[in-house]
Amino acid sequence: MAETTQFAEDPRPRRRGRPRLGRLLGRGIGPRAVGVAAVLAVTLGAAACGGSDDSGPTSSGSTTGAPKGTLTIADAGFTESKILADMYGELLTKAGYKVDRTSVQSTEIAQSSLESGQIDVMPQYVATYADLLNTLVNGKDAASVSSSDLDASVAALRKLATGKGLTALDPADAVDQNAFAVSKDFATKNSLKTLSDLGASGLEVKIAAGPECATRPFCQPGLEKTYNIKVSGILETGVDTAQTKSAVKDGTDAQLGLVLTTDATVDDYDLVVLDDDKKLQNADNLVPIVNTKSLSPEITAALNALAPVLTTADLADLNKKVDSDRERSSDVAKEYLKSKNLL
Repeated sequence: MAETTQFAEDPRPRRRGRPRLGRLLGRGIGPRAVGVAAVLAVTLGAAACGGSDDSGPTSSGSTTGAPKGTLTIADAGFTESKILADMYGELLTKAGYKVDRTSVQSTEIAQSSLESGQIDVMPQYVATYADLLNTLVNGKDAASVSSSDLDASVAALRKLATGKGLTALDPADAVDQNAFAVSKDFATKNSLKTLSDLGASGLEVKIAAGPECATRPFCQPGLEKTYNIKVSGILETGVDTAQTKSAVKDGTDAQLGLVLTTDATVDDYDLVVLDDDKKLQNADNLVPIVNTKSLSPEITAALNALAPVLTTADLADLNKKVDSDRERSSDVAKEYLKSKNLL
């Protein structure tokens, strides 16, 4: 890839999962929308708009004739986002664009830069991003416009994005949602396959999760209301952490753990995810967000080609290669696209 620009000072390594609660780019278990602070000042080192007449080699080092322009593609500073942004970069390089890659760890900077065109493309999550834009347009107390219905959530997202000068392309099959896991022994002993099964069992469970789980509608309150699950309390080990998975594996301090659908290490702890059969969680499918002024038919075609190919299981495996196997996200992204005949 081309030179990488850092938007945030003193970036620190991130765990695979997105930053959870209290950060807009982290869907977490809370209301998907919170107020946005004043936009931070930023000077970008890379030009952005697709109309550039820059020429020379593409980001992969090869030349595909005269480049169509330069595009700046941003990730949000965590593994999953980096992998997606790297995929976008490879696909757009193949389409004839020169690509600059950058990392943005501030929601406010990312949003302002997308709207201004300093960032051309960025991976986002359908439900989370729809609710973020909704708060920007209608205020921090605006009711959520997202749901477990992907089509409805995409429609709401596209309407809001249009007003911000942005376009949401086709969402991927891959979805990164909250999920709830139990030990395989606990599931077998109690014949559990779904969250409905757990509610019907009458078993009382303690949840290993972040402290906010006690009040967030997608965690304890949602489990109690939607599934009639009896929750005895919260073991504050965080969202999808090693401590959470270890606690549930042991089963003494917690029997239900808050993990993520794209975590490929759940099985390593002898855990099994219970199916969210009543669709408590929102449709947080991965989706490319593009500055509309930068958009072209070639960009649309290149990025939409990934949508029907990338699955949740694929994304979990890719995350694991980077975080557990210590492979480079750019290498993982390129090899995946080659394996799917997209490069």
